[in-house]
Amino acid sequence: MLSTDTLERKAAREVSPIRVLCVDDHRVMLDGLALLIGRQPDMEVIASATSGEQAVELYARHLPDITLMDLQLPTMSGLEAISEIRRTHPNARIVVLTMYQGDEDIYRALEAGAAAYLLKDTLAEDLVHVIRQVHTGNRPIPPDVAAALAVRKEHPVLTPREIEVVQLISQGLRNKEIAVALGISEQTAKVHVKNILAKLNVSDRSAVVAVAVRRGIIHIR
Repeated sequence: MLSTDTLERKAAREVSPIRVLCVDDHRVMLDGLALLIGRQPDMEVIASATSGEQAVELYARHLPDITLMDLQLPTMSGLEAISEIRRTHPNARIVVLTMYQGDEDIYRALEAGAAAYLLKDTLAEDLVHVIRQVHTGNRPIPPDVAAALAVRKEHPVLTPREIEVVQLISQGLRNKEIAVALGISEQTAKVHVKNILAKLNVSDRSAVVAVAVRRGIIHIR
């Protein structure tokens, strides 16, 4: 009996190759993806981008079947690029391929319209399998991604304002400075910090930053 992957390959030879746009700010990663995809009889890399802005431009120019998108990109993030591409091309099929493994990263990417979310340590055969699956309209969720999303449901969600406060805490600002930065009273800033500590289940500001970074609520470059 032929394996699922073999059947996919056999069927794929009878149609046009899957046209892939690769987006990553590391050339070594792009070269590796080009080599991997180039070895597949049913796929081809039609363009590569090293920034979110370039990804949006090349998507509009080439209209690829699948886009492999890193999230950590200069200036315009991968998440912003996904949102922009999906705004103008709502049927775009985007697979996130990133080092970010926080539950909030995963949730935001899928909410923005990504069809699948993979970590960069994903096996090569799993990556090409997901590309084929997404190309046929499926939205495969690996077990580790599903587990992270399940964990997120167990945590209270931070409001956009609270996320702003967390970002300012990560910059070392105290309540008074946060109040000035956001144009709110110091008392309101204090309430926000208290709520954040409770929602993240931590007792101090340094722990707020550690948990927020680990979960992908904020990123520190």
